[in-house]
Amino acid sequence: MPENPAERTDRSTVRSLTRLWPYLRPVRARWLAAALVAVVASCLGLVIPFVLKWMVDGPVADRDPGGVWLGALWLLLLGILEAVLFGLRRWLVARPLAGVEAGMRADLYHRLQRLPMAFHDRWPSGQLLSRGTTDLMLVRMFLAFPLTFLLVNSVTIAIGFVILFLQEWTLGLVLLAPAVPLMVLSSVFESKYSLVARTAQDQVGDLTTVVEESVLGIRIIKGFGRHRSQARAFTALSHRLRSTELTKARLLAGIWALITGVPELAIGAALVLGTVQVADGDLSAGTLVAFLSTALALRWPVESIGFLLAMSQEAATATDRYFEVMDVALESERGAVAPARSTGTGTGTGTGTAGMVFEDVSFHYPDAAPDAVPVLAGIDLHVRPGETMALVGATGSGKTTLTALVPRLHELTGGRITLDGEDIVLMDRARLRSLVSVAFEEPTLFSATVGENVLMGADGAGDEDLRRALDVAQARFAHGLPEGTGTQVGEQGLSLSGGQRQRLALARAVVGRPRFLVLDDPLSALDVHTEARVEAALRQVLEETTAVIVAHRPSTVMLADRVALLSGGRITAVGTHQELLRTSAEYAWLMSGAERPGITVTEEVTTP
Repeated sequence: MPENPAERTDRSTVRSLTRLWPYLRPVRARWLAAALVAVVASCLGLVIPFVLKWMVDGPVADRDPGGVWLGALWLLLLGILEAVLFGLRRWLVARPLAGVEAGMRADLYHRLQRLPMAFHDRWPSGQLLSRGTTDLMLVRMFLAFPLTFLLVNSVTIAIGFVILFLQEWTLGLVLLAPAVPLMVLSSVFESKYSLVARTAQDQVGDLTTVVEESVLGIRIIKGFGRHRSQARAFTALSHRLRSTELTKARLLAGIWALITGVPELAIGAALVLGTVQVADGDLSAGTLVAFLSTALALRWPVESIGFLLAMSQEAATATDRYFEVMDVALESERGAVAPARSTGTGTGTGTGTAGMVFEDVSFHYPDAAPDAVPVLAGIDLHVRPGETMALVGATGSGKTTLTALVPRLHELTGGRITLDGEDIVLMDRARLRSLVSVAFEEPTLFSATVGENVLMGADGAGDEDLRRALDVAQARFAHGLPEGTGTQVGEQGLSLSGGQRQRLALARAVVGRPRFLVLDDPLSALDVHTEARVEAALRQVLEETTAVIVAHRPSTVMLADRVALLSGGRITAVGTHQELLRTSAEYAWLMSGAERPGITVTEEVTTP
């Protein structure tokens, strides 16, 4: 996220808003038609003063009731036509601009799916939600109203002043005099309002984050009795937002008062001067009435400048926030190819071209300090075809990070990883992720049915695959749910227990019979009896695939053919479970669960 975005002062409102043109281009014909209709409707209001002039200098002066009624009829017809045209304008823009908003929201959603994990690790979800909802609503409102009326009102004001000068140029100069100071004031208002508007929209994102976290973490809040502290945090953010919104209101009130008051003074001065000219016989009463009617007709276009500028600033800020996400570089289909390096003195068992091979792999997070210790360094490991390799290590040793590199959830910094001899950075992501299936320690389920959550693991999988996967994961409880596998699991799957969620996540990983399987401690939430049954069924799946399993318990390690020990981001030993028990004191200590005499275990690596 940009730091201190509200302090940016080099942004051009026009430049920001012009970035919306690609979305507006497909509907430009209807928008221009709507703008033209609005211009005609607005200019109809400028015809009314001519009718009044004719009535005052003609039928009223001649005491002709018939002429007065005729003039009144013309005024009524003009008013009705103006209302119809404004209604037509609204109809012309409503559907296409709703489509623009929907298109922008869809593009944002698809973009978020393709952005790298480092981006999602850095950005609060509430900020992303506010960009896809509140900000896009502001953009749609701008396209529907301010954008049109900035054009309409500008044309109306220009035509109106031409009419004023043609009617009486001296009075026209009186009304034009405030234009320069109003332009200066509007420029000052625009610069101040843009900063406050950006602050308010960022604060809305922060507030959305707090609300989302409170809803998703409601069990923790209730369990620890933290509802009061969460309420205080929410109230503090609400008060900050309220204060910012009041600042916006004060700025808007100030510019509105000036834009409304100064022209009123000018109209009053023109009225006094015009009355004197009528009294002296230099001006007809009808012309004065027409002049003042024209001036009053221009009040709305002039007075609306304040809030049109405000809405434009908010839309420009919303556009900036939208494109802050859209401008982030996507995950490339093929990554930057790092040169292959020799394995040197690594502890792997060879660099054969089959199976899953890690060659001098290193990784550090993009946001890490230049002098930070790498998360992984010099990883050399060969998982043979059909073999299951367990990764064991203390907390923070890099196990989860290493497994995340295989499906390219993170891009490795150095070295390379090959699957059956093919470098993963040369593969399309879609193909890579069809070959590699994953299950994470923290199971994530979506607001969908049990079946939909499991079948998400493989395209084209059917009911038979679903049943098999549920059997492997010992998730047959799904058949006993109210609607079987068609039961909605609810947001984050919170209607299920932790063990049930983890078993469904495991079923999702194995449903597609993947060639390569990456499991990050997939059995941690299971009781020992269920774990034993899952392990027995999982052995059959592991015989058909090449797998890497992050393990913390001996029972999980026993699923593997060999074990790799990670320590401080490096592989320090590879062998069978029994071999490592005999040759590695650290491995024996990790498997025993006993306190390590004289040594305090700390996390060697932390995620930024």
